[in-house]
Amino acid sequence: MFKQIKQLFNVFDQPQPGLKQHDLKTAVAALLIEVMRADDKLHNEEQHTLTNTLKKYFNLTDLEVTELTTNAQNSLDSATDYFQFSSQINEHCTASQRIEIIELLWRLAYADGELDPEEEYIIRKVAGLLYVAHTDFIAAKLAVIN
Repeated sequence: MFKQIKQLFNVFDQPQPGLKQHDLKTAVAALLIEVMRADDKLHNEEQHTLTNTLKKYFNLTDLEVTELTTNAQNSLDSATDYFQFSSQINEHCTASQRIEIIELLWRLAYADGELDPEEEYIIRKVAGLLYVAHTDFIAAKLAVIN
């Protein structure tokens, strides 16, 4: 009987076959791209903000940003939820870094000069997955607006 229980727990310790592990850069890029895609309109300002954000935040070259965004887009296309991305961020980032990521999402959402309700919905959902308190969520938004 103990052998069966041990086998059961071993099954839970094994990685889930459908769940991909992404590195932190891909996870952040994927969430940024998801906000950018939310309003079904790709603006040059959003693409420019995405590129500059990834270059600055991760100290990347233009070629590395292109490769990262391609990988992140492919990951998004095969993803069923945001958990695979948020779990990487939660594992590797402090609370203040997670708030900073929410602020990056807000910056991208406002890059075209207007906030689409779908963009806000995604940022709100991601903030919950990153365990960002509502007050910090609002503070990050206000930091971008002001």
